[in-house]
Amino acid sequence: MKKIILFADPGIDDSVAIMYALLNPEIEVLAIVSSYGNVDKEQATDNIAYLLHLAGREDVPIIGGTNAPSSGETPTYYPEIHGEDGLGPIRPPEEISMELTNFSELYTIIRDNKGLTIVDVGRNTSLASLFLLGEDLTEDVKEFYIMGGAFFVPGNVTPSAEANFYGDPTASHLVMKEFNDIYLAPLNVTNKAIITMEHVQTILEMTDHPLVQILDDVMKYYIDAYKKLVPGISGAPMHDVVTLSLMVNPSMGKTIRRDVDVLTAGSGMGTSIADFRVSSKPAEKNSNIYLELDYEAFLKDFIKVMSSSGEK
Repeated sequence: MKKIILFADPGIDDSVAIMYALLNPEIEVLAIVSSYGNVDKEQATDNIAYLLHLAGREDVPIIGGTNAPSSGETPTYYPEIHGEDGLGPIRPPEEISMELTNFSELYTIIRDNKGLTIVDVGRNTSLASLFLLGEDLTEDVKEFYIMGGAFFVPGNVTPSAEANFYGDPTASHLVMKEFNDIYLAPLNVTNKAIITMEHVQTILEMTDHPLVQILDDVMKYYIDAYKKLVPGISGAPMHDVVTLSLMVNPSMGKTIRRDVDVLTAGSGMGTSIADFRVSSKPAEKNSNIYLELDYEAFLKDFIKVMSSSGEK
């Protein structure tokens, strides 16, 4: 079983990733770090609390992450994709809330669970802060799974930049340069992880779990938004879910070991760069980029996990 700390900014795809992590019998969620990103930090926290309530997992602490990128600029949110409150048409009930746990508690959790995995499917500001404010994590953290970047495909915010890296390129640059044992799931892989309403209906026919019952409304909103953005698309790519799925099922994808640079300024801000030339050398550190995905294996895993009872 993988013990993880999950950094997220829900947002629909982050929310479904949280559902997947809570339901997957191969994952033990030790904490969820709530940060700005698809929505502001306060709304992200409310969304996480709502999902934990539906899952009956209020025992999982919500750690207070960052409010804004390293630049101090006001974040850009995407209500046209995620809805005003980040869960499409759903507004979490006001009476459901959880207190934020202090950020410093992360160091205690990491020390008490040596060999855990950190998964970041949002802006990398909080993860970079964990490094800057603390100590060397390499001895205690086994690996970092990160959703971010784009190689060989256009970006989804600018012609070359993916949203997480673009949201705080300074933080992403630091993470990719300073951290070791990284497994990066970029757009060229996550774009392939399409989930349709037919898949959602299959899941709903197989389970009555309260956490999954909101999937219908949430995914319909998300898929409709993607159909406006990408004419002809049959569903929506689950960028964040596939990052977790690859963590549990690493053979489901293929990686290449390369250093990654993130541009922090100019017209290419947020662009991820790696040297894929035949003559290039593998990264000196263990920095791995996913380049291929077995979509059918991902789809099978997603339906199996999301239709499960959630019992560990």
